[in-house]
Amino acid sequence: MEISENFLFFIWRYRLLNSAHQVCVGGEVLEIIQPGILNTHAGPDFTEAKLLIDGRKWAGNVEIHNKSSDWQLHKHQNDEAYESVILHVVYENDVAITNKSGQRIPTLIIKGVFSELLFDNYVKMLDCKESFPCRPQMKEIEPIVLNTFLSRVIVERLEQKITEVLAKVKDLKGNWYDTFYFYLARNFGFKVNALPFELLANALPLQLLNRHWDNPIQVEALIFGQAGFLEHTKLDGEYAHLLKAEYKFLKLKYNLNSIDVSVWRFLRMRPASFPTVRLAQFSALHAQSNQLFAKILKAPDLKAISALFINLNVSPYWQTHYHFKKPVAEMQVQLGKKSIENILINTVCVFLFAYGKYTAQQHLIDRALNFLEKIPAEHNTIVNQYLDAGLKIDSALMSQSLLQLNKYYCTQKKCLNCGIGIKILRK
Repeated sequence: MEISENFLFFIWRYRLLNSAHQVCVGGEVLEIIQPGILNTHAGPDFTEAKLLIDGRKWAGNVEIHNKSSDWQLHKHQNDEAYESVILHVVYENDVAITNKSGQRIPTLIIKGVFSELLFDNYVKMLDCKESFPCRPQMKEIEPIVLNTFLSRVIVERLEQKITEVLAKVKDLKGNWYDTFYFYLARNFGFKVNALPFELLANALPLQLLNRHWDNPIQVEALIFGQAGFLEHTKLDGEYAHLLKAEYKFLKLKYNLNSIDVSVWRFLRMRPASFPTVRLAQFSALHAQSNQLFAKILKAPDLKAISALFINLNVSPYWQTHYHFKKPVAEMQVQLGKKSIENILINTVCVFLFAYGKYTAQQHLIDRALNFLEKIPAEHNTIVNQYLDAGLKIDSALMSQSLLQLNKYYCTQKKCLNCGIGIKILRK
C-alpha cells in the first residue's frame, strides 16, 4: 500500500520521527520546536510552525507531499499562499523545488526516519474486515481516551445539526418558534414520514394553528385536513364527519390548500406508528401546549420537559381507529417512552444547543449536553456494533457520539483523524 499524505501528516503532527534533530536535503540541521497547526482549508498543510534550521529560528508554514514534484503538480510555485512555506516535508525527493521567488525551499525527507511498524499497524487497521477498523483493539482503549474523543465528537455532531437549524431560522426571518415547530413536526414523522410532516408544517403555519389552540376539534381539523385525510368522501364515525365539516369551514376561511394524502407511508409499519396516529398525537400536543418552545426553554429539568409529551389528550376516536375507516380493537394512543426519548434527543436537545449558541447562553448549551447524559442510550444496528465490541453505552450522549464516529470516521476509515485510532497507532 502506498503511503498517503494523511499518514505523513500524522507522522509530522505528532512528532513521530526517530529523532528531534534531522538533516535536510541541503545539509541544514533541523530541529522541530512546534510542528504547527493542521490546516483543513486551502493553503499550506501546517500553519504557525516554529523550526530551528542551522541554528536560526524560523516561523511560518510547512507543506507536506508524498513526492517533492507534487509541489509543481499542484502549481504551488505560482501561488502567493506558499511563499510563507519554511519547510517542505516529503517521503521521496524526486526534484529540487523553489518557491515563486526562485528561492530553494529547505526539504526534509522522512522516508526511513520513522518506525515502519507505525505504517504496518495503520495498514492492518485499514484492512480490518470487522464492523469498524479498530474493533479488535476497542476493549484496550483507556476510558479517558475514549470519553475525551467522544466528547469532542458529540459537539461536532450538534454543531453540524445546528448549521441546518440556523439556516432555517434565517429562512423564517429569525422566528425560532416557527423553526422549532417545523423540526418537531419532522421528528414526529420518525424517518418514514418525516418528509410528509415537513410538507404539513409548510402547509399549516404555526400562527394559524395557535389561533385555535384552545379548541382541540379545530386543531385536529386543521392538521388532518391539511394532511389531506379529510378529502375522502367515506369517513367512519361522527367524529370524523365533525372534523371534515370544521375543516371545510376553516379551509374556506383561510384559503388553505392541503397536501396530497398519497405522500403518507403506511406500508410495513405497526398500526401504532401509522401517520394518522402520529397526527392525532401531534394535534393533542399542540392543543394542550401552546408556545411549546418557550415552555421548553423555561422548564427546570428534563423531567418537566418530558412531561409535556406524556398523557396527551388524544381524541378517544383514535383508541379504536388506525385511520378514518372502520373501527378496530382498542389500542394505546400515547407516545411511547422510546418515541419521547427520540424527540428529546433529536429536537429538544438540538434546539437547546442551537438557541444557546445563537443567544450566547452557555447554560442552555450545558443543559443540552446534560440532558443527553441523562437520556438512555439508543440501540440500533450501528450502536450495537460498538456494544458488541465491549463498550459500555449508557446514555444518549454516548450513542449519539458513536453514530457520529461511525459515519464520519469509521466508515470512511479516517483513523488518522480519530483520537481513538491515533492512540492505537501510537501504541
